[in-house]
Amino acid sequence: MIRLLLLLLGTLGAQRPGQRVSAWYRADDPDGAPEPGNGYPGPHGPAATDGWPGAPGALPPWGETPAWPVRGHGGSPGGRGPRRWRIPLGLKWAAAVVVLGLIFRRAIASVALTALSAAFHLVGVNAHLPSVSFAWPWQTIAVGTTTNTDLGPWVLQKIQGISRPALGQATFNFLFTHKVSKSIGPWPCWYASTFYAVAHASATVDLNPGPAWWAADQGHYRLQVLSRPEGGRPGHVAVTMVLPQPQLPRSVHDIAIDNIPSKPVSTQHSWTYPGFGCGVVLRPQFPESVLYAQAQSIAFYKSLHIAQVTRPLIRTAEAVAARAIRVNFIQPTVNAFGYTLDRLTVRWAGGPPG
Repeated sequence: MIRLLLLLLGTLGAQRPGQRVSAWYRADDPDGAPEPGNGYPGPHGPAATDGWPGAPGALPPWGETPAWPVRGHGGSPGGRGPRRWRIPLGLKWAAAVVVLGLIFRRAIASVALTALSAAFHLVGVNAHLPSVSFAWPWQTIAVGTTTNTDLGPWVLQKIQGISRPALGQATFNFLFTHKVSKSIGPWPCWYASTFYAVAHASATVDLNPGPAWWAADQGHYRLQVLSRPEGGRPGHVAVTMVLPQPQLPRSVHDIAIDNIPSKPVSTQHSWTYPGFGCGVVLRPQFPESVLYAQAQSIAFYKSLHIAQVTRPLIRTAEAVAARAIRVNFIQPTVNAFGYTLDRLTVRWAGGPPG
């Protein structure tokens, strides 16, 4: 009776999902498990095997206890795992703008300071702002660059590619007199007016006089490497050049005159004017084209022979040429090879090459 009761209890327990049915194994078998080859456990050999539950096995996947605590949305239990944080799109754009600003910081600073200086000048504020030269990131020196390249030919090749001369301009003012005269028999008749004029003259510097000028035997170009790039530090070079002397204006067309005031500064005339004799025969007429041409001729003469005009004109042309050579041609070239330009010396020959 006891065996049959245990058997019925085991059958009822096997119909419940997820419940183990090994209780009656331990009741009849000291080891708590069926003997190999038996249909059901028991100490007296095998019995019928149809319809009887087997040994307890592994739980199905949905019945296993997870190894970690499961949290739902917002960290509550019962979810699918920890929530992934997403970076907002605006933050990504801000990071991209900051990176671009760091890369192009020198160009941005130069443009910003130029615009700020122009704005101050427009409103009449005299502010001294720092000077930052414009440069692209690839014009700066790469840290850690090391090279043994002979820079001399590279820099000279860059200079020989210059196609435009440098221009130096000077502005000066002067007074000139326009006179109209005509004699009537024994009576002198003349009329003169004095005007104020502002002139602009330009001197040119030929930055590339030709291959013969840069020949080695001429001694017009020398690049000296002071130190090589090493240990993440840039190298240093010094350049010495000889350029033709600035060329003063060659014709009156190189001179520009501002608008001449229609009202003269002063007027002079003969004692018979504006009496009946000269007033009828001579009428003072001063066309603007005639006044402009006269002022242009006078300014051209001054730009060639008056030291107060020629000296500032030559100094300005030399300064513009040296700056153009340094900033636009030599410095970017040596920077590309890991060097910095320590010194640029420009000397001026007595005239263009023969």
